[in-house]
Amino acid sequence: MSEWKAKRFWKTAEVDARDDGFAVRLDGRPVKTPAKAPLVVPTEDMARAIAAEWDAQEDVINPHSMPVTRAANAAIDKVRHQHSEVAQMLADYGDADLLCYRAASPVELIRRQSEAWDPLLDWAEATFGVRLRTVTGVMHAPQDEAALAALTGPVHKMDAFTLTAFHDLVSLSGSLVIGFAALTGHRPPDALWQLSRVDEQWQAELWGVDEEAAEQAALKESDFLAAKRFHDLSGAPRAWLQD
Repeated sequence: MSEWKAKRFWKTAEVDARDDGFAVRLDGRPVKTPAKAPLVVPTEDMARAIAAEWDAQEDVINPHSMPVTRAANAAIDKVRHQHSEVAQMLADYGDADLLCYRAASPVELIRRQSEAWDPLLDWAEATFGVRLRTVTGVMHAPQDEAALAALTGPVHKMDAFTLTAFHDLVSLSGSLVIGFAALTGHRPPDALWQLSRVDEQWQAELWGVDEEAAEQAALKESDFLAAKRFHDLSGAPRAWLQD
């Protein structure tokens, strides 16, 4: 988009406390989203992170080096206005969660999947009161509707900033459960990312590392970790986790 290609025109980026949150000003002028909405975020920490991203820009604005700014824009311009649709799209991952589809062979891969994924399903059961069923193979097997409902409700309760982070945590990992685990801090985000890569790591051990695939995986991991950081910066309470 053309607004991202502008050259740097400001000297300083500063945080501005407002009644409705925190904004960032460039030489006194408020930053706006691509849709021209005020870029107002819920915490001072997030605003300072955004200001730091703007301060780090050189001659030409590079949006790829501004993950907090981009996520805040998405929360304000997109997720806030399509909250129900985004929430349901992510909740639907529960019906085909990565953790539920297991290999039929070899024994070593079956063991690795079980050791990596069963504890996460155990945690989800203890947290949400329902357990997703595992199946052998890749053919879709519908989950129990009551279980899906129990996992869907919390997603719809998330605020726009939490849901924006959750979008990347779930879509990049392929797992609703991993997304929940990341939000709650059940395990470190880098460890959760590795748990989502059990199958790929197995293939790499068998056939060697595909450099192009490894590069793409590294980019996805970076985005996954950035999503977790964005959520932490939002300071969002876990009201979505309560009954």
